[in-house]
Amino acid sequence: MSVTSVIRVSAPGSVMLMGEHAVLHGHLAIACAVNKYIHLQLTPRTDDQVVIDTALGSYSGSLSRLMSPVEISASPEEQRLSFVLAVVRHWAADLPSGFELTIVSEFSHQVGLGSSAAVTAALTVALSEFSQLRLTLEERFDAALAVVHQVQQGRGSGTDLAASLQGGLIAYRTEPRQITALPGVPPIALWYAGYKMKTPDVLAYVETRAEQQPALYQALYTLMNQTAEAAEQAIRCEAWPQLGHLMNIYQGLLDALGVNDATLSDMIYRLRADKQVLGVKISGSGLGDCIITLGRASVDIPYQAIPVGISPTGTEVSYEQA
Repeated sequence: MSVTSVIRVSAPGSVMLMGEHAVLHGHLAIACAVNKYIHLQLTPRTDDQVVIDTALGSYSGSLSRLMSPVEISASPEEQRLSFVLAVVRHWAADLPSGFELTIVSEFSHQVGLGSSAAVTAALTVALSEFSQLRLTLEERFDAALAVVHQVQQGRGSGTDLAASLQGGLIAYRTEPRQITALPGVPPIALWYAGYKMKTPDVLAYVETRAEQQPALYQALYTLMNQTAEAAEQAIRCEAWPQLGHLMNIYQGLLDALGVNDATLSDMIYRLRADKQVLGVKISGSGLGDCIITLGRASVDIPYQAIPVGISPTGTEVSYEQA
């Protein structure tokens, strides 16, 4: 591509199948990309202006402002675009010019499909390509994770980033780094509780509880890891009833961790009553947001269904001559 090419990138959202919370302690997580996508288009400019248009808000400013080491108080609109602007700042010194950026999402940022990770993955790929760099998957991941940690004060395992970049089902660890594609396309569905607590706030809540019983919580994380490892083997054998049973076990561990609540419990037990559902658990940090089912329920429950399937593709890029 040339530096005048229009760059288009799509990145799938993602959900956690197994490994919530424990992954932050070096244990195994299993996640999957889903067929709801973030789409962006980057059009190069001939000056150093950056113009951004998204459903969350708009931004206009110069690359030199974004590169300024002087702390500039962010407006509420810029705060809503914190991940987008952080990616631009990360790449600003390498960019050949300013650009116009349009971002469109197939899903709401209020629903736990990893929208922040997906947009970070998509824009990391777009700006690395605009900078004429050909990064490996691992290098793209490292650059995107650095941005996430900057915005979230060091919190975040990167599991959702890995799923959005890789696509399909993945097994993931932070230490040592592991991003492994897994076979199979199990039937999944999501249900939204109608509210969510921000992931960093849930993590801080769990950290406070863990400080009171550190040995007990470490034992819970060990059990979570053992359950996730058994789930990985079930996936490799496409033993979906076994995977569903392990999902139910992991849900019990999340309950013990303190991230379940009355609404999520009501959703879980209503869906477990459906014979088509092999397993059901919280997907994500908990205390709201989504639960995931293995198998598609026919039961009617008073919560929002989010039809999803597993996306076989990860973040993809294409070019068009301007």
